Amino acid sequence: LVLELNQVIIPTYGTVPDQQNLHTPEWVDFDDKPDSLFFSDGQRRIDFVLVYEDESKKITHKRSDRRKQKRKRQVYESNLINNGLQLEATRSVLDEKLIFVKVHAPWDVLCTYAEVMHIKLPLQHNDLKTRDSAFNWFSRLFRVDENIIKPEQEFFTAPFQKEHLSNFYIHDKDTFFNPATRSRIVHFILSRVEYATKNNVKKFGINKLLDTGIYKAAFPLHDSDFRHLSTDPKCPSERYLLYREWAHPKNIFKLQPLDFVRKYYGEKIGIYFAWLGFYTNMLTVAAVVGVGCFLYGCLTKDNCTWSQEVCDPNIGGNIIMCPQCDKVCTYWNLTITCESSKKLCIFDSFGTLVFAVFMGIWVTLFLEFWKRRQAALEYEWDTVEYLEQEEQVRPEYEARCTHVVMNEITQQEEHVPYTACGKCIRMTFCTSAIFFWILLIIASVIGIIVYRLSVFLVFSATLSQHISGTEAIRKYLTPQTATSITASLISFVVIMILNIIYEKVAILITDFELPRTQTDYENSLTTKMFLFQFVNYYSSCFYIAFFKGKFVGHPGNPVYWLGKYRNEECDPGGCLLELTTQLAIIVGGKAIWNNIQEVLLPLVKNLIGRYSAAARSEKVVPRWEEDYHLQPIGKLGLFYEYLEMVIQFGFVTLFVASFPLAPLLALINNMLEIRLDAWKLTTQFRRMVPQKAQDIGAWQPILQGIAILAVVTNAMIIAFTSDMIPRLVYYWSFSVPPYGSHSSHTMKGYINSTLSVFNISDFKNASKPFSPWFGNQTTCRQVYRDLRYPPGHQQQYEHNIYYWHVIAAKLAFIIVMEHVIYFVKFIISYAIPDVSEKTKSKVKREKYLTQKLLHENDLKVVEKKTMGKIANKILRGADSTFRPKAE
Repeated sequence: LVLELNQVIIPTYGTVPDQQNLHTPEWVDFDDKPDSLFFSDGQRRIDFVLVYEDESKKITHKRSDRRKQKRKRQVYESNLINNGLQLEATRSVLDEKLIFVKVHAPWDVLCTYAEVMHIKLPLQHNDLKTRDSAFNWFSRLFRVDENIIKPEQEFFTAPFQKEHLSNFYIHDKDTFFNPATRSRIVHFILSRVEYATKNNVKKFGINKLLDTGIYKAAFPLHDSDFRHLSTDPKCPSERYLLYREWAHPKNIFKLQPLDFVRKYYGEKIGIYFAWLGFYTNMLTVAAVVGVGCFLYGCLTKDNCTWSQEVCDPNIGGNIIMCPQCDKVCTYWNLTITCESSKKLCIFDSFGTLVFAVFMGIWVTLFLEFWKRRQAALEYEWDTVEYLEQEEQVRPEYEARCTHVVMNEITQQEEHVPYTACGKCIRMTFCTSAIFFWILLIIASVIGIIVYRLSVFLVFSATLSQHISGTEAIRKYLTPQTATSITASLISFVVIMILNIIYEKVAILITDFELPRTQTDYENSLTTKMFLFQFVNYYSSCFYIAFFKGKFVGHPGNPVYWLGKYRNEECDPGGCLLELTTQLAIIVGGKAIWNNIQEVLLPLVKNLIGRYSAAARSEKVVPRWEEDYHLQPIGKLGLFYEYLEMVIQFGFVTLFVASFPLAPLLALINNMLEIRLDAWKLTTQFRRMVPQKAQDIGAWQPILQGIAILAVVTNAMIIAFTSDMIPRLVYYWSFSVPPYGSHSSHTMKGYINSTLSVFNISDFKNASKPFSPWFGNQTTCRQVYRDLRYPPGHQQQYEHNIYYWHVIAAKLAFIIVMEHVIYFVKFIISYAIPDVSEKTKSKVKREKYLTQKLLHENDLKVVEKKTMGKIANKILRGADSTFRPKAE
């Protein structure tokens, strides 16, 4: 590949020509054909558009700077023409300062670079018989009408070779290379053509010219307006069809025309929408089961014995709880938590356990079936061997290749951007930077925790907490609820702010690493961004689920943060309901914020641009100028779309035991997300440069890691955050003799048995409440279930036997649940092959045809040449036999 690049590209880097020898684009006027995709001759297709501002009309730069910019641009365009590209320049209709340079790649250039880039092109029609699925009749109801968007023909393909041109299926030279492939080839050339040489270092590539402002934009054209069909008979109006049959909200329940999306936008966008659609379809099953578990909790909440005891005035009404903070907090009645205990019965039920186990299996089925789907797409879209053969080195990497090293495999010298020592230094710096920023995230989480601890004192002192009285506000706006909601909102705001900062930091670190290919670049950035986002989004949830209320001591000896703030306690029902609140605020707020950022901002910018353009002129505007006023999609393309969905996938799987409705909310969001993303691409953004992609990249191992972690987190949420295990231990062991007094297994007496007793005379002066004690009782109950011996016992305030039974049961539950789910996951992974038999047959057939059509023809040519030489020798020998010997 390097040799091929040297033969084709490096010669264009030669000495920069003199001013007199520079080739310039043809200048033409706009021909008032707004939908035309061709040069002024109507024959040469526009494969790319470059936009720059006329240097003679700039007033913001110095004259010398303007001359330098103009010189670089002229050299660059001259070298493009030397490469075989054809350029045509047209002045803007609306803004005379803007110049549009249209780029066309002739047939010979396309063939040459298609071979260099190892682009796969059709050999012959797919002749394998395919059997329709049993569900084909059902899926046809949700497909796009085939009379509107015709199904793509299936071909067997092979990497293009000019010398075997006759073996490829060339029905029409104008359509052999589709517009997406043509744009990709031209962008490849644009990224590697030189524009200057400084200190023997060649400067090249359209990306650097865009960064320095020499060009304002570079993009391939949309083929029509999304609102109506093109007036040009040569234009297929694929953008209009995509908007009408894919992006329009009316298609929310229809299947996506993925082959058509891939044809227009390229494999990279196609694989994203294929993954998002597959994930959304799988969420349907999870949502149905989750809603079923939620309804089960709603139906059984009235039979929740422990909640009834909390609300019973004869049981919960007679239980006085100890203050939850020092001095300013007062004693309170357990019945205050009646409403929250009823809500908790919905989420903390047996259905939660069933759903957690189901989701552990569901996530494995999702990943395994996606592998099969991805393998089929890899073959159908010709990306099976893409990474090994086709992907090119990033121009930024090539520009830094100043060090020479010996390749151990080829035993030849090659150029690299840094030595082994330099690489080690870079990796050390980048790793240190990543850990530094992660520590900053953790520091922000600690700040939120300190806020929770300090503001709880304020709410406890200001909100009504008297035992007497039945104010409605007491039921819903307790200090715990107020603290939880405000802390969740502040946490969400901090998360959004940190996201903006960490995005720039991650890009800077990855640029400094200098990855070799675009895939390496995106994978490296993906790992960093997800690591940042994981800590940023999930740290507060992990705190509530596994740390809050776990290390608090007891009223006579509380645990303090930083020696000042008393550690938080959970409600008598545990922290599960607070975790649900936190998840609802973060997930809901994130969805709203992302939609504002992704949809409204581009829409507003485009509307402003259109109105300002309309105010200036009502002239007919060409297609390239219409596209220029759309929003650029950005260097990272779909990176943020993937990141958004993977973060959502984490919320759906990691903490689903606390919120069974999460898959349903994710399903609704994703059904809208697919159409919103499609709408943005077709209406608000310029057309992306079509790119190849073999799979979803680094997101695949990230999803697998989340799937493994989800089993552990859900098992620990059920064991340590919910109250399920203590209830089961009480029901089976401590409600009956020898520990209990009931004759049969029951949940009666659970509340009274699990809230430890504390003597108010044992309060230390530092934590003794200011408020007076009401009644004749001398004891209060701990808010959390710490299961300690009562005062007066020889081991008072020490953990009792019930506590150790519960700990043993929790650990046993985690081990059993994890092993069972992991075993089932292993069986499923083994039973479902990654590649279907149908796809394997197609791959084998294609390899056979490639071998037969391309390589065997080479052998025949060699055989003919060899046989011809042998025949000539035989004839010469026979001739010499009958010739008289020279005397």
